[in-house]
Amino acid sequence: MPTYQYVARAADGRVVNGTADAADQQSVVQMLREKGLMPTSIKVGATVRKPGVKRSKGKGGRTKLDDLVIFSQQMAVMIRAGLPLIEVLDILGEQTERRSLAAIVRQVEKDVEAGESLTEAMVKHSNVFNTFYLSMIKAGEASGMLDATLEQVAVYLERTASLQRKIKMAVMYPTTVTIIAALITVFLLLKVVPVFGDIFSDLGGVLPLPTRIVLWASNFVQNRWYLLLGGVFVFVVFIWQYGKTKKGRFHLDSIKLKLPIFGPLFLKTAVARFARTLSTLIRSGVNILYALDIVAKTAGNARMEAAVIKTKASIQSGESLTKPLADSNVFPPMVTRMIDVGEKTGALESMLTKVADFYEDQVSTAVAGLTSLIEPLLIVFLGVVIGFIVIAMFMPMFKMIELLNH
Repeated sequence: MPTYQYVARAADGRVVNGTADAADQQSVVQMLREKGLMPTSIKVGATVRKPGVKRSKGKGGRTKLDDLVIFSQQMAVMIRAGLPLIEVLDILGEQTERRSLAAIVRQVEKDVEAGESLTEAMVKHSNVFNTFYLSMIKAGEASGMLDATLEQVAVYLERTASLQRKIKMAVMYPTTVTIIAALITVFLLLKVVPVFGDIFSDLGGVLPLPTRIVLWASNFVQNRWYLLLGGVFVFVVFIWQYGKTKKGRFHLDSIKLKLPIFGPLFLKTAVARFARTLSTLIRSGVNILYALDIVAKTAGNARMEAAVIKTKASIQSGESLTKPLADSNVFPPMVTRMIDVGEKTGALESMLTKVADFYEDQVSTAVAGLTSLIEPLLIVFLGVVIGFIVIAMFMPMFKMIELLNH
């Protein structure tokens, strides 16, 4: 029977070294788990783990949410299969397609092999692993259920990525059509309208008001385009810089939630993210106050972040979770009432999951509805703008034909 050398980590963070006689590596893993230990490295005798195979060239660019979803799913599967953590990280470092993430995984592997916990190794790369991710990993290590925690993280990230794609899809279409409409309008003002302007100047007489407006716009775009571009540039820079301030971000995010068409969509997305994040953290055993702190940091909306921070302060003062959320005037009544029922019945995590599921479905429905609603509105907008220009150019001709008939 072979002798295995192992390195494991206890629930309190202690590193435990030792040897065990067992039929195979899986038996050693089972023995360590029964003792409440998380194996990080298992070797036969004094042999050294084989170096990883040289990876082929992968994808460049920064790490995306979808990369973290695949990474978390694969890590959960391998840990559940009984592979030691060092070996899991070694395999992930070899097969991760995103080069930036693969380099981070290899560094995490080195740090864990040097005796650090997975959380301590990952916290050095907070630009990739955010506060939520690190908190979940910490909870998984402390409970000895890292595989189950990683599966929850993967599901959460997958749902978050899906929501982001839906929002981008809802915003992308009208943005693209608006840009095309602006380009068509500029083309007409630069190339078509000046030709008519020369004809009208030769004819003389007083032009109709719509024609004068279009000719003035054409002249402005031709001769003072720098003022238009400068104004747009100054406005964009001002909004960008103002959004960096705490007060400015709060005001802009408040306006975002009150926009005529997109406001309800942004609100539903923010509520779904709040409920999904909080329910996932509570399910993993994270303390409610620490969970609210993480939810505030990952809210994605300054107004909702302020409401969550206020809620945390109220809970510390002995109040319930529901009252400060209701007083914030951000969360819909249905959400606060379901949270209230969840608090009173001890089923808060379950209620939050139902809220998240409901609002994620609402986002999907809203995106489909917006696509069908915005399309005719944009067509009408294009028709009005371009139609106004065309009619304004032909009005003097109609007047001239009328005079010739008389």
